[in-house]
Amino acid sequence: MENKKELRNWLDAFNLDHPLVIAGPCSAETEEQVLKIAHELKDTDATVFRAGIWKPRTRPGMFEGVGALGLKWMQKAKEETGMLTTTEVANPNHVELALKHDIDILWIGARTTVSPFNIQEIAEALKGTDKVVLIKNPVNPDLALWLGAVERFYTQDVKNLGVIHRGFSTYEKTKYRNNPEWQLAVDLQNKFPDLPLILDPSHIAGRRDIIFDLCQTGLDLNYDGIMVETHYDPDNAWSDAKQQITPSTLVQIMKDLKIRKEEGTAAEFNNKLNTLRTQIDVVDHQLIESLGKRMKIADAIGELKTQNNVAILQSKRWNEILGAMILEGEQHNLSEEFILRVFKAIHQESINHQKKISRMEEA
Repeated sequence: MENKKELRNWLDAFNLDHPLVIAGPCSAETEEQVLKIAHELKDTDATVFRAGIWKPRTRPGMFEGVGALGLKWMQKAKEETGMLTTTEVANPNHVELALKHDIDILWIGARTTVSPFNIQEIAEALKGTDKVVLIKNPVNPDLALWLGAVERFYTQDVKNLGVIHRGFSTYEKTKYRNNPEWQLAVDLQNKFPDLPLILDPSHIAGRRDIIFDLCQTGLDLNYDGIMVETHYDPDNAWSDAKQQITPSTLVQIMKDLKIRKEEGTAAEFNNKLNTLRTQIDVVDHQLIESLGKRMKIADAIGELKTQNNVAILQSKRWNEILGAMILEGEQHNLSEEFILRVFKAIHQESINHQKKISRMEEA
């Protein structure tokens, strides 16, 4: 599979003057709920109505979707509002039922993307289709696995393809439900700049208060659209209540987002510059998070040293770290002078943290 302008044909055919917006509830709950949300979205920037029909949950016993019955509700929503529809499919049976009910866009969930066996079965079930297929990133940050899933559909003559960035699972506690790992999506963009890239801020955030910021970052990185979970009564949604927003909030988000639509040489320069600056912002945030984690470890070391009456400064260990970092810095084209300045500052902050711990223990 090679990058080509034709990969964007299905998206360009919408002829939108704003990013593609896919919106709707995490789960189809009742016919009334599906129709009410669809009608509230009808006159917004949303082009596609989404709803989960089959909901694979992490653990059994939770609401796992209404099943095929919900497809009839989505079909009715399409007839009444004129919106396109999309849902997740995880096996050939889902594909058959979705096509039978004229679902326009099918998406592949993160838990499915991790399995080449499942992807191959679904791709073969969709062989030659003109439906749009969007592939979410796998739960683990593996670009080859993500692109491999896309390629399996492409080799089955499925040409209307796109990808959805919904973040990656982590055992560490962060402010996100799923870590965005922006650089991985940027790497995908660099390999396939014409493959439509959609952001799923709902699953990255896990909470509604940072949805806007994530959308803005995505657009600053030249994403082609957003998929946002939307419900008229989010707090009482049957699944993922904390990350859903109301249709009116979606309208406000679209008003507040800065969307760059300039054309021409100067505009192209500014767009590229803004994209690169956003990439730097992302890396800077990761640096701060990493430094914060490092200092927490320094705190633990300080506590251990105090309990065992060991001196805070360990010159041998410090020199070992410095030597190793200078060598590693060379591999990344970083000067010895720069590495010394940075790690001396980090080391001093670590000492300050450990001194504070020592004073607290003595008190």
